[in-house]
Amino acid sequence: MELGYLAAIVVIVLVVLVGIMRAYRVAGPSEALIITGRGGQEDQKVVSGGRVIVYPFVQRAYSMSLASRQIRVDIEGISKNGIQLQLTGVAQVKVGGDDISIRRAAQRFLNQQDQIDHYTQEILAGSLRAVVGTLTVEQIIQDRASFAASVSEEAEHSMNNQGLVIDTFQISSVDDQGDYITNMGRPQAAEVAKLAAIAEAQATREAAEAQALADEKVAVAQQTLALKQAEIKEETDARLASANAAGPLAEAAQQQRILEQEELVAVRQAELKAKQLDTEVRRPADAERYRQVQIAEAAKAAAFLAAEAELARRRADAQAVELEGAAQAAAVRAQGEAEASATLAKAEAYKQFNDAAVLDRMLATLPEVARELAAPYGQIKDLTVISNDGAGKLSQSVTTNLAETLSMLKSLTGVDLADLARNVASEHKDGSRSAASENLIEASALSANGETHR
Repeated sequence: MELGYLAAIVVIVLVVLVGIMRAYRVAGPSEALIITGRGGQEDQKVVSGGRVIVYPFVQRAYSMSLASRQIRVDIEGISKNGIQLQLTGVAQVKVGGDDISIRRAAQRFLNQQDQIDHYTQEILAGSLRAVVGTLTVEQIIQDRASFAASVSEEAEHSMNNQGLVIDTFQISSVDDQGDYITNMGRPQAAEVAKLAAIAEAQATREAAEAQALADEKVAVAQQTLALKQAEIKEETDARLASANAAGPLAEAAQQQRILEQEELVAVRQAELKAKQLDTEVRRPADAERYRQVQIAEAAKAAAFLAAEAELARRRADAQAVELEGAAQAAAVRAQGEAEASATLAKAEAYKQFNDAAVLDRMLATLPEVARELAAPYGQIKDLTVISNDGAGKLSQSVTTNLAETLSMLKSLTGVDLADLARNVASEHKDGSRSAASENLIEASALSANGETHR
């Protein structure tokens, strides 16, 4: 009995606990609870983001989503300037967070919350068409934010009456059936392209100038670095050379000092040597030199006397030679004068030569000519003559050579010995002798005398 009683109590407690747990409700961050009772709308209670106890059998709780919904809107409309456009907009819509908006949305969409998207599309489409008709294409394109704000304002009243709120509305695309929008942007595009090209060219030029300036700075820096490195190297080389030369210079200085000391020692030794030489050599040498000078002076005097005697003898010989030369010169001069007188006499005689004189001189030379003509035959040891005339042919040959010689003499000098001989024969018949012949004979005599004198 007691066990049954206890079990009943436990069951009742469990039922009470389950009932309490079921009656206790918590609304999420994006959720609203609508509590209704027997009193109608005035008895409704809205709880969002909190907790509440719903009494069983007395009250009921309904959940309403406050989450944001993304709704796409596509329409076709005509702009103020008569261009048919295709527009696409995107809206973020949700149930308002205040109690009034939640109650309004609950009255219309509590049991059909999926209809919120369709309703919102219709409202936004109508508002979008209404606003498009009041704007030109340029206004729509150039200021989409204002255009979307106008659409939101147009739809706001209708949406609020349904307990809905438009968080954002944006126009995602605007198109037309022709090329109006495309052509509308071409001038701007061209201007933008031009500005872009200008900006690019200017940027390129500025970049080139900056690069050139940078290169110049780099070159100057490199030059400065090279000069600094050269200065450092020069200073380093100078110090290194100085360091390298320090040892040899110190050694050279030491050697110089050694040489100076050696020179002093050598000078001192030379002085001592000079004194020693003066004592041991110079003084005896001076005495010997004095003796030799005296001997040389005596020999010089004797040689001078001998030279004077020789000179006197040579002068006598020269005078004798001079006298002999003068005699020989007088004889030569006398002989020359005699030969000159004979030559002058011959010349005077030759000037007065007649045919007889010329014939005489030529006949005097004929034996010599004949001897020269016969000389080749005289050199022959054995001669055999083959001729019908025998030995007479040889004399005939000599005669022929003499005749040819006389003929050649006539050709060269114009003198014909045969004519001269006939002329001379005529003179002898007359018994006369020319003065020229006499002069020639006298000149010949003088010449003969001169040859005899020689």
